[in-house]
Amino acid sequence: MIPGGDKYIWLAWALAFLVPWGLLYAAFPGQRRVMWWSSSLTALFGLTEPIFVPEYWNPPSLFDLAQRTGFDIESLIFCFGIGGVGAVLYNALAGKRPMPMNCHERHSLRHRFHRVALGAPFVVFITLYFLPLNPIYPGIAALFAGGLSCVLCRPDLAAKTLIGGVLFAGFYLFFLIALEIMAPGYIARVWNLPALSGVMIGVFPIEELLFGFGIGAYWSGVYEHLAWHRSN
Repeated sequence: MIPGGDKYIWLAWALAFLVPWGLLYAAFPGQRRVMWWSSSLTALFGLTEPIFVPEYWNPPSLFDLAQRTGFDIESLIFCFGIGGVGAVLYNALAGKRPMPMNCHERHSLRHRFHRVALGAPFVVFITLYFLPLNPIYPGIAALFAGGLSCVLCRPDLAAKTLIGGVLFAGFYLFFLIALEIMAPGYIARVWNLPALSGVMIGVFPIEELLFGFGIGAYWSGVYEHLAWHRSN
């Protein structure tokens, strides 16, 4: 248990995601551009924390920022870490690097839906957000929609999307287990479990595992989709 009760658990957990980020960055120089690109984008999603506090969870945070404003520093760190790892975990383990597509591939008829596919997650989230749902569900649906739309536009990313989702879900589950070991009962104290589906995998709400799968499925292929690359 970290001294100070639950106050620094969220910070410690967020910082822990920077460890695999740093290891991947050091071990795979060819993935560094993708990691910076992805992490820079996902860090911005940390600014959406007021959408989820306290409806989805209510973590004690530095300077009590989450409780006083909805925003917190930890969310920026967390989103930065998971974005970079989610984007390159598949490539790193499979020994692949993103390479530019040729002109012929870029002008395939499927790519006329390129911008539609990239915008699908935002449309899905905004549409579902105004329904009487816990905000985690529009978030999960947006990630799934993003992964599916990328595959429909780029079928060559199908295997990577699925495997990337499974890999990151396993990676994320490892960190959830570490969190529960580090601070027993923290999930039950901090997550708003009565507002969720009630489906649990051990002590973990299934929503967290779906979120982990969605992160891996979407972000494993979004760089190649947006930047007109493929993994070789």
